[in-house]
Amino acid sequence: MPPPVTVILPVLDEVDHIDACLESLAAQDYGGELTVVVAEGGSADGTRARLAAWQERLPGLTVIDNPQRRQSHGLNLAAEAAAGEILVRADAHTTYAPDYVRRSVDALLGAEAVAVGGPIRPVGSNRRGRAVTAAMASKVTMGPAKFRTDAAPGPADTVYLGAFRRSDYLAIGGLRAFPSGAGEDADLYHRWRMEGRLVLLDPAIRSTYRPRHTLRSLARQYFRYGWAKGELLWVNGRWPSARPAAPLALVLALPVTAVLSVATPWWWLFPALLAAWLAVLVVAAVPAGRLGPLVIFAAAVMHLSYGAGLVWGLVRRRDQLPR
Repeated sequence: MPPPVTVILPVLDEVDHIDACLESLAAQDYGGELTVVVAEGGSADGTRARLAAWQERLPGLTVIDNPQRRQSHGLNLAAEAAAGEILVRADAHTTYAPDYVRRSVDALLGAEAVAVGGPIRPVGSNRRGRAVTAAMASKVTMGPAKFRTDAAPGPADTVYLGAFRRSDYLAIGGLRAFPSGAGEDADLYHRWRMEGRLVLLDPAIRSTYRPRHTLRSLARQYFRYGWAKGELLWVNGRWPSARPAAPLALVLALPVTAVLSVATPWWWLFPALLAAWLAVLVVAAVPAGRLGPLVIFAAAVMHLSYGAGLVWGLVRRRDQLPR
Protein backbone atom coordinates (compact mmCIF):
# COMPACT_ATOMS: atom_id res chain seq x y z
CA MET A 1 0.00 0.00 0.00
CA PRO A 2 1.48 3.38 -0.95
CA PRO A 3 2.35 5.59 2.03
CA PRO A 4 0.00 8.43 3.00
CA VAL A 5 0.93 11.77 1.43
CA THR A 6 0.10 15.33 2.42
CA VAL A 7 0.49 18.19 -0.03
CA ILE A 8 1.52 21.36 1.83
CA LEU A 9 0.55 24.63 0.17
CA PRO A 10 1.08 28.19 1.49
CA VAL A 11 -1.13 30.87 -0.06
CA LEU A 12 -1.58 34.63 0.17
CA ASP A 13 -3.77 36.56 -2.27
CA GLU A 14 -3.84 33.83 -4.92
CA VAL A 15 -7.42 34.12 -6.14
CA ASP A 16 -6.25 34.20 -9.78
CA HIS A 17 -4.37 30.91 -9.48
CA ILE A 18 -5.78 28.81 -6.64
CA ASP A 19 -8.58 27.14 -8.64
CA ALA A 20 -6.24 25.80 -11.33
CA CYS A 21 -3.76 24.66 -8.70
CA LEU A 22 -6.31 22.75 -6.60
CA GLU A 23 -8.02 21.32 -9.68
CA SER A 24 -4.72 19.75 -10.75
CA LEU A 25 -4.17 18.39 -7.23
CA ALA A 26 -7.69 16.95 -7.16
CA ALA A 27 -6.92 15.10 -10.42
CA GLN A 28 -3.90 13.21 -9.04
CA ASP A 29 -3.78 9.48 -9.78
CA TYR A 30 -1.99 8.54 -6.57
CA GLY A 31 -3.17 5.19 -5.22
CA GLY A 32 -2.68 5.93 -1.53
CA GLU A 33 -4.19 8.36 0.92
CA LEU A 34 -3.73 11.94 -0.28
CA THR A 35 -4.57 15.02 1.78
CA VAL A 36 -3.89 18.72 1.23
CA VAL A 37 -3.09 21.25 3.96
CA VAL A 38 -3.30 24.89 2.88
CA ALA A 39 -1.70 27.53 5.13
CA GLU A 40 -3.68 30.71 4.44
CA GLY A 41 -1.86 33.95 5.20
CA GLY A 42 -4.83 36.29 5.56
CA SER A 43 -5.69 36.93 1.92
CA ALA A 44 -7.79 39.99 1.09
CA ASP A 45 -8.65 39.12 -2.51
CA GLY A 46 -11.19 36.31 -2.16
CA THR A 47 -8.74 33.42 -1.88
CA ARG A 48 -10.29 32.29 1.40
CA ALA A 49 -13.74 32.05 -0.18
CA ARG A 50 -12.37 29.97 -3.03
CA LEU A 51 -10.73 27.63 -0.52
CA ALA A 52 -14.02 27.24 1.34
CA ALA A 53 -15.71 26.25 -1.93
CA TRP A 54 -12.98 23.70 -2.60
CA GLN A 55 -13.40 22.06 0.82
CA GLU A 56 -16.77 20.79 -0.40
CA ARG A 57 -15.25 19.39 -3.59
CA LEU A 58 -12.00 18.09 -2.10
CA PRO A 59 -12.75 16.24 1.17
CA GLY A 60 -9.05 15.80 1.98
CA LEU A 61 -8.46 19.57 2.03
CA THR A 62 -7.71 21.31 5.34
CA VAL A 63 -7.20 25.08 5.64
CA ILE A 64 -5.18 26.46 8.56
CA ASP A 65 -4.22 30.02 9.44
CA ASN A 66 -0.73 31.37 8.86
CA PRO A 67 -0.74 34.50 11.05
CA GLN A 68 2.85 35.43 10.22
CA ARG A 69 1.93 35.37 6.51
CA ARG A 70 5.41 34.28 5.40
CA GLN A 71 5.74 31.27 3.12
CA SER A 72 8.30 29.55 5.35
CA HIS A 73 6.08 29.79 8.42
CA GLY A 74 3.10 28.56 6.44
CA LEU A 75 4.94 25.49 5.19
CA ASN A 76 6.19 24.66 8.67
CA LEU A 77 2.67 24.97 10.11
CA ALA A 78 1.28 22.82 7.30
CA ALA A 79 3.95 20.18 7.89
CA GLU A 80 3.09 20.05 11.60
CA ALA A 81 -0.60 19.65 10.78
CA ALA A 82 0.01 17.05 8.05
CA ALA A 83 -1.13 13.47 8.47
CA GLY A 84 0.99 12.09 5.64
CA GLU A 85 4.25 10.22 6.02
CA ILE A 86 5.52 12.03 2.91
CA LEU A 87 5.17 15.75 2.27
CA VAL A 88 4.82 17.11 -1.27
CA ARG A 89 5.32 20.83 -1.45
CA ALA A 90 3.08 22.85 -3.77
CA ASP A 91 2.89 26.44 -5.00
CA ALA A 92 -0.30 28.23 -6.02
CA HIS A 93 1.26 29.61 -9.23
CA THR A 94 1.78 26.03 -10.40
CA THR A 95 -0.36 23.25 -11.83
CA TYR A 96 0.63 19.60 -11.59
CA ALA A 97 0.58 16.67 -13.98
CA PRO A 98 -1.87 13.91 -12.90
CA ASP A 99 1.05 11.65 -11.98
CA TYR A 100 2.99 14.37 -10.10
CA VAL A 101 2.45 12.97 -6.60
CA ARG A 102 2.84 9.36 -7.69
CA ARG A 103 6.11 10.00 -9.50
CA SER A 104 7.40 12.10 -6.59
CA VAL A 105 6.73 9.27 -4.14
CA ASP A 106 8.17 6.61 -6.46
CA ALA A 107 11.35 8.65 -6.93
CA LEU A 108 11.72 9.27 -3.21
CA LEU A 109 11.19 5.63 -2.24
CA GLY A 110 13.26 4.32 -5.12
CA ALA A 111 16.45 6.23 -4.31
CA GLU A 112 18.60 6.92 -1.28
CA ALA A 113 17.48 10.53 -1.37
CA VAL A 114 16.27 12.89 1.33
CA ALA A 115 14.30 14.94 -1.21
CA VAL A 116 13.23 14.69 -4.86
CA GLY A 117 11.68 17.08 -7.30
CA GLY A 118 11.44 18.06 -10.92
CA PRO A 119 12.62 21.05 -12.95
CA ILE A 120 10.72 24.31 -13.10
CA ARG A 121 8.76 24.60 -16.35
CA PRO A 122 7.44 28.14 -16.79
CA VAL A 123 4.62 28.82 -19.26
CA GLY A 124 3.50 32.39 -19.98
CA SER A 125 -0.16 33.26 -20.45
CA ASN A 126 0.41 36.41 -22.58
CA ARG A 127 3.18 38.03 -24.64
CA ARG A 128 5.03 39.42 -21.65
CA GLY A 129 4.62 36.16 -19.78
CA ARG A 130 5.99 34.20 -22.74
CA ALA A 131 8.95 36.60 -22.90
CA VAL A 132 9.68 36.04 -19.21
CA THR A 133 9.36 32.30 -19.81
CA ALA A 134 11.91 32.44 -22.63
CA ALA A 135 14.31 34.42 -20.45
CA MET A 136 13.90 31.97 -17.56
CA ALA A 137 14.50 28.99 -19.84
CA SER A 138 17.77 30.32 -21.26
CA LYS A 139 21.01 29.01 -19.80
CA VAL A 140 22.66 32.15 -21.13
CA THR A 141 20.35 34.29 -19.02
CA MET A 142 19.86 32.20 -15.89
CA GLY A 143 22.89 29.91 -15.82
CA PRO A 144 23.11 26.11 -16.03
CA ALA A 145 21.10 25.21 -12.91
CA LYS A 146 19.86 21.63 -13.32
CA PHE A 147 16.39 22.39 -11.94
CA ARG A 148 15.85 24.84 -14.83
CA THR A 149 16.48 22.17 -17.46
CA ASP A 150 14.99 18.84 -18.48
CA ALA A 151 18.26 17.10 -17.68
CA ALA A 152 18.62 13.42 -16.93
CA PRO A 153 17.86 12.34 -13.37
CA GLY A 154 20.68 12.94 -10.95
CA PRO A 155 21.93 14.84 -7.91
CA ALA A 156 21.18 18.55 -7.79
CA ASP A 157 21.83 21.44 -5.43
CA THR A 158 18.10 22.23 -5.41
CA VAL A 159 14.84 21.20 -7.11
CA TYR A 160 11.58 22.97 -7.81
CA LEU A 161 9.29 22.59 -4.77
CA GLY A 162 10.14 18.99 -3.83
CA ALA A 163 8.92 15.95 -1.89
CA PHE A 164 10.46 14.60 1.32
CA ARG A 165 9.62 12.53 4.37
CA ARG A 166 7.82 14.45 7.08
CA SER A 167 10.18 13.01 9.70
CA ASP A 168 13.25 14.31 7.84
CA TYR A 169 11.66 17.73 7.42
CA LEU A 170 10.77 18.07 11.08
CA ALA A 171 14.11 16.65 12.23
CA ILE A 172 16.05 19.41 10.47
CA GLY A 173 13.71 22.06 11.84
CA GLY A 174 11.81 22.74 8.64
CA LEU A 175 12.37 25.94 6.71
CA ARG A 176 14.28 28.81 8.28
CA ALA A 177 12.75 32.27 7.82
CA PHE A 178 14.84 34.96 6.12
CA PRO A 179 14.05 38.70 6.01
CA SER A 180 13.97 38.51 2.20
CA GLY A 181 11.12 36.00 2.31
CA ALA A 182 12.98 33.93 -0.30
CA GLY A 183 15.81 31.44 -0.46
CA GLU A 184 14.33 29.09 2.13
CA ASP A 185 14.23 26.19 -0.34
CA ALA A 186 17.88 26.55 -1.31
CA ASP A 187 18.81 26.80 2.37
CA LEU A 188 16.87 23.64 3.26
CA TYR A 189 18.42 21.59 0.49
CA HIS A 190 21.87 23.01 1.26
CA ARG A 191 21.59 21.97 4.90
CA TRP A 192 20.55 18.47 3.90
CA ARG A 193 23.42 18.19 1.44
CA MET A 194 25.87 19.35 4.12
CA GLU A 195 24.68 16.34 6.14
CA GLY A 196 25.73 14.13 3.24
CA ARG A 197 22.14 13.57 2.08
CA LEU A 198 21.15 13.33 -1.60
CA VAL A 199 18.80 15.78 -3.31
CA LEU A 200 17.58 14.20 -6.55
CA LEU A 201 16.27 15.88 -9.68
CA ASP A 202 13.88 13.77 -11.77
CA PRO A 203 12.48 15.42 -14.93
CA ALA A 204 9.62 12.90 -14.96
CA ILE A 205 8.11 14.91 -12.08
CA ARG A 206 6.21 17.44 -14.18
CA SER A 207 4.51 20.70 -13.30
CA THR A 208 3.78 24.03 -14.99
CA TYR A 209 4.67 27.34 -13.38
CA ARG A 210 2.94 30.64 -14.30
CA PRO A 211 5.61 33.34 -14.02
CA ARG A 212 5.00 36.93 -13.02
CA HIS A 213 5.00 39.17 -16.06
CA THR A 214 4.58 42.80 -14.97
CA LEU A 215 7.77 44.84 -14.73
CA ARG A 216 7.17 45.70 -11.09
CA SER A 217 6.39 42.15 -9.95
CA LEU A 218 9.29 40.68 -11.94
CA ALA A 219 11.78 43.22 -10.54
CA ARG A 220 10.55 42.66 -6.99
CA GLN A 221 10.72 38.89 -7.35
CA TYR A 222 14.28 38.83 -8.65
CA PHE A 223 15.44 41.48 -6.17
CA ARG A 224 14.21 39.17 -3.40
CA TYR A 225 15.96 36.20 -5.01
CA GLY A 226 19.24 38.10 -5.06
CA TRP A 227 18.72 39.40 -1.52
CA ALA A 228 18.19 35.83 -0.36
CA LYS A 229 21.46 34.68 -1.90
CA GLY A 230 23.29 37.35 0.09
CA GLU A 231 21.60 36.05 3.24
CA LEU A 232 22.54 32.47 2.42
CA LEU A 233 26.19 33.46 2.08
CA TRP A 234 26.21 35.05 5.53
CA VAL A 235 24.29 32.21 7.19
CA ASN A 236 25.97 29.20 5.58
CA GLY A 237 29.38 30.64 4.68
CA ARG A 238 28.92 29.63 1.06
CA TRP A 239 26.47 29.69 -1.82
CA PRO A 240 24.87 26.46 -3.02
CA SER A 241 26.62 27.21 -6.35
CA ALA A 242 28.75 29.94 -7.94
CA ARG A 243 25.96 31.16 -10.23
CA PRO A 244 25.07 34.29 -8.19
CA ALA A 245 28.56 35.70 -8.85
CA ALA A 246 27.65 36.67 -12.44
CA PRO A 247 24.83 39.18 -11.74
CA LEU A 248 26.79 40.49 -8.75
CA ALA A 249 29.79 41.18 -10.99
CA LEU A 250 27.53 42.89 -13.53
CA VAL A 251 25.89 45.37 -11.15
CA LEU A 252 29.24 46.19 -9.57
CA ALA A 253 31.05 46.54 -12.88
CA LEU A 254 28.47 48.86 -14.49
CA PRO A 255 29.02 51.88 -12.18
CA VAL A 256 32.76 51.23 -11.86
CA THR A 257 33.35 51.14 -15.61
CA ALA A 258 31.06 54.16 -16.10
CA VAL A 259 33.23 56.21 -13.72
CA LEU A 260 36.46 54.95 -15.27
CA SER A 261 35.22 55.74 -18.76
CA VAL A 262 34.61 59.35 -17.76
CA ALA A 263 37.55 59.93 -15.41
CA THR A 264 40.34 58.01 -17.17
CA PRO A 265 41.63 57.44 -20.72
CA TRP A 266 39.90 54.05 -20.63
CA TRP A 267 36.75 55.53 -22.17
CA TRP A 268 35.95 52.25 -23.90
CA LEU A 269 35.40 50.21 -20.71
CA PHE A 270 31.74 51.07 -20.13
CA PRO A 271 30.68 50.75 -23.81
CA ALA A 272 32.55 47.45 -24.02
CA LEU A 273 30.75 46.09 -20.94
CA LEU A 274 27.37 47.21 -22.29
CA ALA A 275 28.13 45.61 -25.65
CA ALA A 276 29.14 42.33 -24.04
CA TRP A 277 26.04 42.28 -21.84
CA LEU A 278 23.79 43.11 -24.80
CA ALA A 279 25.37 40.28 -26.77
CA VAL A 280 24.47 37.85 -23.98
CA LEU A 281 20.89 39.14 -23.92
CA VAL A 282 20.59 38.87 -27.71
CA VAL A 283 21.81 35.26 -27.66
CA ALA A 284 19.12 34.49 -25.08
CA ALA A 285 16.47 36.27 -27.16
CA VAL A 286 17.18 34.76 -30.59
CA PRO A 287 15.22 31.50 -30.02
CA ALA A 288 12.13 33.56 -29.07
CA GLY A 289 11.76 35.06 -32.56
CA ARG A 290 9.43 38.06 -32.59
CA LEU A 291 9.37 38.11 -28.81
CA GLY A 292 13.12 38.81 -28.85
CA PRO A 293 12.96 42.50 -27.79
CA LEU A 294 10.69 41.65 -24.87
CA VAL A 295 13.00 38.79 -23.85
CA ILE A 296 15.98 41.16 -23.85
CA PHE A 297 14.09 43.59 -21.65
CA ALA A 298 12.86 40.86 -19.26
CA ALA A 299 16.31 39.29 -18.95
CA ALA A 300 17.90 42.69 -18.29
CA VAL A 301 15.38 43.36 -15.51
CA MET A 302 16.13 39.94 -14.00
CA HIS A 303 19.90 40.48 -14.10
CA LEU A 304 19.85 43.98 -12.63
CA SER A 305 17.22 43.24 -9.98
CA TYR A 306 18.93 40.04 -8.89
CA GLY A 307 22.35 41.68 -8.73
CA ALA A 308 21.03 44.71 -6.82
CA GLY A 309 19.22 42.43 -4.40
CA LEU A 310 22.39 40.43 -3.86
CA VAL A 311 24.33 43.59 -3.01
CA TRP A 312 21.57 44.57 -0.58
CA GLY A 313 21.66 41.12 1.04
CA LEU A 314 25.42 41.35 1.52
CA VAL A 315 25.55 44.85 3.05
CA ARG A 316 22.41 45.05 5.21
CA ARG A 317 22.36 44.26 8.93
CA ARG A 318 22.61 40.58 9.78
CA ASP A 319 21.17 40.37 13.29
CA GLN A 320 17.80 39.20 11.94
CA LEU A 321 19.22 36.24 10.06
CA PRO A 322 18.60 32.70 11.37
CA ARG A 323 21.41 30.96 13.21
